[in-house]
Amino acid sequence: MSSAEFESYISRDEDHFFDRKSAKIKPAKLSQSFSALANADGGEIFVGLEDDGTFVGFDSVEDTNEITQVAAEIMSLRYYSVEFLSAPDSSGIGALFTIERHPGLIKSTSDNVYQRNGAQNRSMIGADLEALRRAKGEARYELTTTDTKPFELENSVTMLTFMLEGRAFAEPREFLHKQLLVQDGQCTVAGVLLFSDLPQAHLPSSAVKIYRYKTSGEESRDHLDGMPETIEGPLIGLIAETRDRVSAIISEIPRLKEDDGFESLKYPTTALHEILTNAFLHRDYGIADYVHVRIFDNRIEVDSPGRLHGHVTVQNILSERSARNPLIQRVINKFPEAPNQDIGEGLNSAFAAMEEVRLRLPVIEELSDRVRVTISHEPLASPQKTILETAIKNGSINNSEAQEATKVAQERTIRRYFEQLVASGQLVRDGSGRGTRYSPTEAAIEAHQEENLNG
Repeated sequence: MSSAEFESYISRDEDHFFDRKSAKIKPAKLSQSFSALANADGGEIFVGLEDDGTFVGFDSVEDTNEITQVAAEIMSLRYYSVEFLSAPDSSGIGALFTIERHPGLIKSTSDNVYQRNGAQNRSMIGADLEALRRAKGEARYELTTTDTKPFELENSVTMLTFMLEGRAFAEPREFLHKQLLVQDGQCTVAGVLLFSDLPQAHLPSSAVKIYRYKTSGEESRDHLDGMPETIEGPLIGLIAETRDRVSAIISEIPRLKEDDGFESLKYPTTALHEILTNAFLHRDYGIADYVHVRIFDNRIEVDSPGRLHGHVTVQNILSERSARNPLIQRVINKFPEAPNQDIGEGLNSAFAAMEEVRLRLPVIEELSDRVRVTISHEPLASPQKTILETAIKNGSINNSEAQEATKVAQERTIRRYFEQLVASGQLVRDGSGRGTRYSPTEAAIEAHQEENLNG
C-alpha cells in the first residue's frame, strides 16, 4: 500500500460498507461479517487492523489460510475477492476482502444469518429473517395460506368476470386449485390478491396511498393538498384505478409554457402504467406497508415495499430478471387487457416512453426496505450535457463517473448516452473494457467555451 492508501484505511470509520478486524480474529467470528456484507450491499473487510486503527498484520500469506478457507466455504468466489497488502514502514501482511452483494442467503459457519446495518452485523431472526429470505428468493409470501375460504373467491365478481372474459378454460374451483391459488383448503395470498373483490379485508396493507404535495421540494405536511387517498380492490382493478387517478391529479397541475400562459403537466401513459404495474407485481406483500405514490409539482415518486429481488440491482435492473411473485405475474397475465402483457419489459418500456417525449429518464433507488422510482418533468438533454461538461472539466470521464455525475445508476443507460455523444462528435472513446474512458473533442471544448463566453 502507498502511504496515502494505508492512512485512508487506518483513519476510515466503520460503516455500512467497511469493517476492520484484528488478525487475531477467530475464523468463525469473521464469517459473521462475511455473511452480513454479502446479505446486504457488499463492502470491504480489512483484516489486520485493530479497533484503534493500529496495523498488526499476519506474518505471511500462509497464515491467512484459515480465514480465506472460511470465505471460500460460505461464499462463491464470483462474489468476493481478497488482496494481501503490506504497509509502508510496517512488518506483516493485511488481508482486504472485497465482497459483492450475494443473490442467495449467506450463512456464517455457525449456520446463522447476519446482515450489515450501519456499522453493525445484525443477527437476522424471526420476521426479519423471513423478509430477507423473501428478498433473496428463498421464500415466496404469495404462496402463504390465509383464512379466506375458497368459496369466497369462486363466487366473487372478479372471478365471474374473469371466467367470462379471461383465459381460464376451467370452472372456478378447478382453476383455483390447478393454479395453486388454493392449497390445503385455504386460499393463498396470491389467490386473495387476484380474485377477492376486496383483498384488503384480508390483507390490509395491499392497498395504495396517493399523496399530492403542492411543491417541487421535499415532502412536508405543510404542502400536502388534502388528505391522502386510499385505493383498494383486486390487483387487476387496483393497477388500473391507481393509474387513472394519478393521471387525473397530474392533469390538474399547471405548468408554465415557454411562450405564454399555462398548460397541464403531462407524463407518458405508458411510463406511468409500467412503473405502477411493476410496483404492485414485484412488491413484498409480507411487509405490512402500502404502495405509496407521491405527486409533486415536478415529479412523481412511487415506493414499492421490499428491496430488489434476488440478483437484481439498481445497476442491472433493465437487463436482469428475478420474479418475487411469479404466480401472481403468470395468472394476472391471463386477464383480458393484462397489465403485464410484455413480461420482463415493463421498466424498459417506461424508460423508452420517457425518452420518446424527451423527458429525463426514471431514477431508481433501493432504500432500506423499499424501492423508489422517480419520474421527473425535466428535459432529457440534461444527463448528456452533464456528462459532456464533466468530461470537459476533468479531461475525460468513464461509466462510473458519469453515473455519479448524472445520478443515473443504470450502466446500460449511461452507455447509450456515451454512444450518442460519440456519434454527435462531442466525445471520443479511449481504451476498452473496464478501462474505457471518453474525452471531449476539440470542437466540443471550443463550443463549450463559446457558450460560457456568450452566457
